[in-house]
Amino acid sequence: MGREKRDGYIIEWWIGDHSPKHVHVYKDRRQVAKIVIPDMRVLSGKVNRKLRKVIEELIAEGKI
Repeated sequence: MGREKRDGYIIEWWIGDHSPKHVHVYKDRRQVAKIVIPDMRVLSGKVNRKLRKVIEELIAEGKI
């Protein structure tokens, strides 16, 4: 399991989780989105510019 906290969001992912590869995003203890990586397809919730930037930074750093 991986977990990263940035800009008020908590992004979680699991190695070996079911396909497609995705992350769960939480804010204020509530899930706000579930996003497929790396194509940024939203499975549930909503993604704003700030969250998109955070996810793109994590991908660029090779964390997810």
